[in-house]
Amino acid sequence: MRRLLIGSVTVLTVLLAGCSTRSDNAGSGAAGGGNSASASARPSADFGTLKDVCGSGTVKSSSDQGVTDKSIQVGVMTDIGYTKNSEFPDAAKVFTSWCNDAGGINGRKIVAVTRDSRLMQVRQAVLAACKSDFALVGGGSALDALGVQDRLKCLLPAFPAQSSQIGAIGSDLQVLSGGAAPGYFQYAGYYTWLLKEKYPDSAQKVGIISGDAPVTKVMSAQFEESVAGLGGKVSYNDLYPAAGVSDWTPYAQSIKNKGVKGLVFLGDFASLAKLEQALTDIGYKPDWIDANSNAYGPAFLQLAGPALAAQHNYAELFATAPLESAADNPATQQVIDLFKKYAPGKQVTYPVLRAFSAWLLFATAAKDCAELTRKCVYDNAVKQTAWTGGGLQAPADLSRQDVPSKCYTIVEATAKGWQLADFKPTTGGVYRCDAPTYKYKADYGKPATLASVGKSMADLK
Repeated sequence: MRRLLIGSVTVLTVLLAGCSTRSDNAGSGAAGGGNSASASARPSADFGTLKDVCGSGTVKSSSDQGVTDKSIQVGVMTDIGYTKNSEFPDAAKVFTSWCNDAGGINGRKIVAVTRDSRLMQVRQAVLAACKSDFALVGGGSALDALGVQDRLKCLLPAFPAQSSQIGAIGSDLQVLSGGAAPGYFQYAGYYTWLLKEKYPDSAQKVGIISGDAPVTKVMSAQFEESVAGLGGKVSYNDLYPAAGVSDWTPYAQSIKNKGVKGLVFLGDFASLAKLEQALTDIGYKPDWIDANSNAYGPAFLQLAGPALAAQHNYAELFATAPLESAADNPATQQVIDLFKKYAPGKQVTYPVLRAFSAWLLFATAAKDCAELTRKCVYDNAVKQTAWTGGGLQAPADLSRQDVPSKCYTIVEATAKGWQLADFKPTTGGVYRCDAPTYKYKADYGKPATLASVGKSMADLK
């Protein structure tokens, strides 16, 4: 999805692409290893710049749901039953295996239970979690707003890898490791760079093409308003059928006829690859295409093929260090190394990096609780004013919901692969932290609150 965290774009990708990615891990049971490592063979409990994330310790008995003297049960939301994409369960398996081998959280083993929302069964998955889980950690569902009221009714804290819908992003008892800031355009730094710095001639000729789905229509309106608010203008806005397009040439021709110089694509990357091939076939090349973070990975590169040499594709990674920076970023490399150890053959992706930051936030907050309660973990998490996930992301202030991040990371797709764009990063070699703030003027909805279900923070024990 903070910022959509691959968020609403993920909704669209799931809705339009469906079962586009196969996985052999579609189960709904527990993930993660036990405290199998002997004390002498235990791995380092450090992660990046974070010290002693996991380890043994003396615990007080807790009466909270999902907690025993020996274990902590948490739920991992995922649409794996629909998408066949195992990224979040994979991340849960790897993190919990490492943490449990290092001693667990103060000696308690983490038991991660996959909560499969199968796209439309979000409420059922959340209600199941409400019956037995201590918290939701390191996952996400495309239609997460469907379960947010139930989550709040049962006072279930959430530390998701992503949050997708307006009703869920920034909702109460949710802590996003990159921050939330609902009501703000989360790509202000990225689009300022595109429209004012890198391609100023494109500012008055921006086009938007998106899948024909209700959530995407809202996104399209948000982007159109924000482009204007940043000094640009949307001169072309179109929808494509959610069922798919057999011939993208008419869309490519319309983009050419309108003289679009900057193209915002809100849809699945397989469709974008086909559109770019059509643009290339008619000899048209916009200055830039926002492929969005869902395209960040090898699959889009393979599908786009020769069009990559003709088209300029960019994506913003919500101030997450890209995988290509692993050689210079110990935290990113550590995720890759842990996957090789605990989930060989599974792919480390952008959502995996976001999930790891969420797991680290939960574990760090939980280990500092003398008595493990939901209130203690939540309170500790929102005390973080410069959370980096040990170096996986730029610092985020989790203590406030009304301050969007100033930092951003831009990557570019090339014929040689994804690489850091020339956006002049100034922090850590991969971030730039000068984003302006743009608050939506139109009302696109608000996140759910405890008050909306007759609860308050005083009910959280």
